[in-house]
Amino acid sequence: MALPTYDEVIAKWDPVLGLEVHVELNTNSKMFCSCATEFGGAPNTQTCPVCLALPGALPVVNEKAIESTILIGLALNCKIAPYSRFARKNYFYPDMPKNFQISQYDEPICFDGYVDVEIDTEEGPKQFRIEIERVHMEEDTGKSLHVGGATGRIHGADYSLLDYNRAGIPLVEIVTKIVPGTGKYAPEVAKAYVAELRDILRGLKVSDVKMEQGSLRCDANVSLKPIGSDVLGTRSETKNVNSLRSVERAIRGEMIRHAELLNEGKKVKQETRHFQEDTGLTRSGRSKEQAEDYRYFPDPDLVPVTPAAIWIEELRATLPERPSLRRKRIKEEWNVPDKEMEAMINADVLDIVEATVLLGADPTKARTWWLGEISRIANDQNVAIADLAITPADVAELVALVANGDLTDKLARQVVEGVIAGEGKPSEVVAKRGIKVVNDDGALMAAIEKVCTEQADTAEKVRGGHLPAAGALIGAVMKETKGQADAAKVRELLLKFLGQ
Repeated sequence: MALPTYDEVIAKWDPVLGLEVHVELNTNSKMFCSCATEFGGAPNTQTCPVCLALPGALPVVNEKAIESTILIGLALNCKIAPYSRFARKNYFYPDMPKNFQISQYDEPICFDGYVDVEIDTEEGPKQFRIEIERVHMEEDTGKSLHVGGATGRIHGADYSLLDYNRAGIPLVEIVTKIVPGTGKYAPEVAKAYVAELRDILRGLKVSDVKMEQGSLRCDANVSLKPIGSDVLGTRSETKNVNSLRSVERAIRGEMIRHAELLNEGKKVKQETRHFQEDTGLTRSGRSKEQAEDYRYFPDPDLVPVTPAAIWIEELRATLPERPSLRRKRIKEEWNVPDKEMEAMINADVLDIVEATVLLGADPTKARTWWLGEISRIANDQNVAIADLAITPADVAELVALVANGDLTDKLARQVVEGVIAGEGKPSEVVAKRGIKVVNDDGALMAAIEKVCTEQADTAEKVRGGHLPAAGALIGAVMKETKGQADAAKVRELLLKFLGQ
């Protein structure tokens, strides 16, 4: 039997979502020890007796991690518990040096929140409320590297290596309540929710939220129930989805897979699954037919967390503008077309463009440079725009130089290349490279007369009224002035010289 189409799925089945998002906090040290948390360190160089669970080593809670978690809870409209505690979640896995994970279980620090997201639908913009069940703290596990074999997974590998650098890094888990009522827009709603979370967390500056590095990852739960039924279907959980596009694709793919099984009278197995980027499909992971007993019990080495009410209110007062409201405000203030707004969000440059505008740059010019030449260089170098050696202050200075007539757009592109190459600030690059606009009418006229003499036939065509031929002459003048003339001014002087 052929796979059902997505339209066939939603005509018969109603999807129900549940999303669990794991966020690595950007604290300088780990959750329960002073080891560094920097990404990319040599294996097992950021470890100590505490995060390796050596006998006699005792954990101490990272206060900054608690502060960050409370900020997250407040930004998600959660209640903050006056009393919460850590528990030991007991299970064995090679990359867990303790053989248990310190987490929060029955008493999380944040609970009962919500996030509103808006998506474009066939009926116009539509808002969905995603209710948050809990936001709790825990520690991350280490990392296994399976060597040999064709898949990079443990099956078929020759041996495995363990890196405990990540073990103990502060981790926050944000768990939604069951999300019904999304209908055919379920994949888009899930994507919008994770995107909104990412923007909120970035605005709070509590995580770098780099999904490709695993500092933000989503476990996507999905089930289907017959339209009109109140009986929930069996869910599957797609683990560690690490891009917004993949969240949408994974949920859409699972809805189709579930529908295929149910249409054939088969049962959906409750299990974890793994998303495959190349095919857009998921593959089976671990069966969860039976509820797992992790034997949670309060960690005897850690005191309860009891944040003072006055501290919570002080943190609430520091919350930044909500990302969705900020985007709406910026769009209106700058009069940004929908496509350009979407491009800035997708390229992750909205913060950078705003910083450039706050330094005095024209909004249109600022986003043109960041989305245009600078984005092109980032793509060529295969790096994120934010990782290039150019700042909002540099771009604001560049925009001012062009506005003042000191640079043309073409010359400004050379300056951008120089700044990114480490040659200094825009004014320093201009000085070092001898870049300047030729504004002197005498110098321009000398170049124009020379070009018209060398290309007399073309000049005669322009004199006769064939203005398109002027393009070749203007190009020649620009070449003569080494690209440092203002093309608009060259055109004006040239046509006047040729009697047009």
